[in-house]
Amino acid sequence: MKIEVWSDIVCPWCYIGKRRLESALADFDHAVDVEWRSFQLDPTFPRGTSIPVYEGLAQKFGGDVREMTERVTELAAVEGLHYDYDHAVMVNTFDAHRLTHHAKAQGLGGEMHERLMRAQLVEGETVNDVDTLVRLSEDIGVEGARDVLTGDRYTSDVEADIREARLLGATGVPFFVLDRKYGVSGAQPVEVFASALRQALEASPA
Repeated sequence: MKIEVWSDIVCPWCYIGKRRLESALADFDHAVDVEWRSFQLDPTFPRGTSIPVYEGLAQKFGGDVREMTERVTELAAVEGLHYDYDHAVMVNTFDAHRLTHHAKAQGLGGEMHERLMRAQLVEGETVNDVDTLVRLSEDIGVEGARDVLTGDRYTSDVEADIREARLLGATGVPFFVLDRKYGVSGAQPVEVFASALRQALEASPA
């Protein structure tokens, strides 16, 4: 079975959804290939700029943004994820997605996506900084990251992922597509993922 997941590394719900999918897969006794695809929640955020997440959310939504993040922080903790909004930094994620495609070419796309999400949401790293991204890539054994990040390689791959998500009807992330037959939108409960896995399996040719 092939599962494609459109996700943005700054998306707190995407990390929660990732953990819930993993929980469902732990009880699914069939081979599954999970591929992480690129999406940007805010492609208009200036590249090369970074500001504290609370400041960015306040500019975008106004009101008490700490109260806004409290619920998602609690839900993340249930999944073993300890979000740190006090140190989180808002950035444009396009280059980080290019790096993920580079890692995918080395068979480490899933590991890179996980490392970037943890860096962004748990560790307070600045994931549009070249030196930071190189260090994170080295953590999981990805080679040649600096050459990619200082050029424009994989730009078309990221753009293609985003276009395809929209063609499939995704208006936000996380967005999960199982064997191009079933779609699951959002960080659904584990039971929803388990049901979708069973349905996709039953629909697969014998």
